[in-house]
Amino acid sequence: MNKAEKKRILDFAYNVLHGLFNDEKIDVPESDLRMGVFVTLRKKGSLRGCIGYMQGICPLYEMIRLLVRDAATCDYRFPPVEESELKDISIEISLLTPMRKIKSLDEFTLGKDGLMMNVRGWRAVFLPSVAEETGWDEKTFFEQLSLKAGLGKDAYLDEDASFEIFQAEVIA
Repeated sequence: MNKAEKKRILDFAYNVLHGLFNDEKIDVPESDLRMGVFVTLRKKGSLRGCIGYMQGICPLYEMIRLLVRDAATCDYRFPPVEESELKDISIEISLLTPMRKIKSLDEFTLGKDGLMMNVRGWRAVFLPSVAEETGWDEKTFFEQLSLKAGLGKDAYLDEDASFEIFQAEVIA
């Protein structure tokens, strides 16, 4: 996406976030684009909410509208964002490439690829940026992904484990 498109997306996301508190109706721009999207909210640099879909379930701007709202109000790890916090909230939008099944974790590149793991119905995903943000090495990344799935830290080694990789274009 070019710079103007990225700015338009980010401006829209901020308008949606602020609109949650002033009953302002936000017009959703038309778009034929459908892709996986994650919306991450940070308050003074710390995670404040993150919600996403791996595939585009609706047009891009409608996805962003839904995900901004959900990241602000429905991330179970945090209480809903309050209006008084808005001045300290930054938004990051991750536009995802299609998922690609891999046969081996040797095909995964730390810091470049995001990873979704599935072990007998237990799933977890990390965006590509998680590696840089945490400073984890590859083994720690896989262990933390296993724990996030609600499994033991070595679940990624399970013979039933399957993996999909993707990349993300981050707009912040």
